[in-house]
Amino acid sequence: MANIDIRLLRYFIAVAETGHMTRAAERLGIGQPPLSQQIRVLETQLGVTLFERLPRGMALTDAGQAFLGDAYDVVRKLDQAVDDVRRVAAGVKGRLAVGFTSSSALHPFVPAVIRAFRADAPAVSLMLDESSTTELLDGLRDGQLDAVFIRQPLGDIAQIAILPVLEEPMVLAVPSSHPLALKGRAGKAAVPLMALSAEKLILYRRRTGQGLYDAIIAACHGAGFSPHIEQEAPRLPSTLSLVAAGLGVSIVPASLMRMQVEGIVYRPLTPAPRAPLHFAYRDGVLAGPTARLLDHVRTAAKTGGWGDVSLLNEMSGVSGKSGKRGR
Repeated sequence: MANIDIRLLRYFIAVAETGHMTRAAERLGIGQPPLSQQIRVLETQLGVTLFERLPRGMALTDAGQAFLGDAYDVVRKLDQAVDDVRRVAAGVKGRLAVGFTSSSALHPFVPAVIRAFRADAPAVSLMLDESSTTELLDGLRDGQLDAVFIRQPLGDIAQIAILPVLEEPMVLAVPSSHPLALKGRAGKAAVPLMALSAEKLILYRRRTGQGLYDAIIAACHGAGFSPHIEQEAPRLPSTLSLVAAGLGVSIVPASLMRMQVEGIVYRPLTPAPRAPLHFAYRDGVLAGPTARLLDHVRTAAKTGGWGDVSLLNEMSGVSGKSGKRGR
C-alpha cells in the first residue's frame, strides 16, 4: 500500500488544474524543478504515468484523469477533518453534557448561560441532565457529564474544579392564609428565623438537595432552635405544592419566587440562610465546548447580566433530556 504524502496530492492537483508546471509552481509558492521532482516521486509511488509532458504544458493521462477525482476527495476529507477538529477544540462543534440540580436550574443564571452558549455555538450537540448533587459529581468523574451546576459541593471533590458563581438569600414560603403571610401584606419587614421554631417545615429531600437542606438546618440551629420537619419533598416544585396545600411552610432560594405558585406568599427572613450556586467541571486542561461554556459562566458571573428570565420557558427550548439519569 502506497504511503503518499498529502502534499504530493496537492502538487498533483495544482499541476492538473493549471496544465503547466511553472504556473503550478507559482501557485504553490515553490520552485519549478522541485515541483517536477515531486510529481515524479508521486508517479513512482503509484507506478503509473500521471501526465503527458507536452512542449507547452502538461496533460493528464487516462490514469491521471482517473486519479484526479480521488485526489480531490482525499484532500477535501482531510481538510474537513482538520477543520472539524479545530472547531471542536475551539468549542463551536462537538458534544456537551451539562447537569444541574433542580434548585440550581431554577435560578435564572443557568438558563441565561445555556442560552448564550447555544447562540455562540449552535453546532454543539447539547445534552441536559437533572439529578442530585452526588449523582452529578459522580457523572463528572466517570465522564458522563462535562460540567454541572450545583448548589453546594459535597463529599470527595478530588479531580473536580469548583467555581463559585453567586449566592442568593433564602426566603420563607407560606400559605397565603398563614398569619405570617397576612402580616406580610401590611409591610415588607423580614420574618425572624426564630419565628419558625413552632412551624411545621417542609424541606427539599436531603439526599437530593443536601447542600440546601444542611444550610437550612444549620441556620435554624444558629437561631437557637431545632426545626420541626413535617415532610421532605422530592423536588422543589413539589415542596411549594405542599406549602400551597397548607401542610406547612418552607425555606427556599429567592429565585423560586419567579414560579408564582398560587396560594403561596414569600417573605424575607432574618437572618436569611444563603443559597450558593457553583459550576463544577473536571479539573485539568480544558478545551472544546466545556472551556467555551466556562467562559460564558465566568462572563455572566462577573457582569451579573443574566436578566429576569423564566427557567421553565428557557429550558423548554433546549434539546436534551431532563430527569434522573439511569446509572
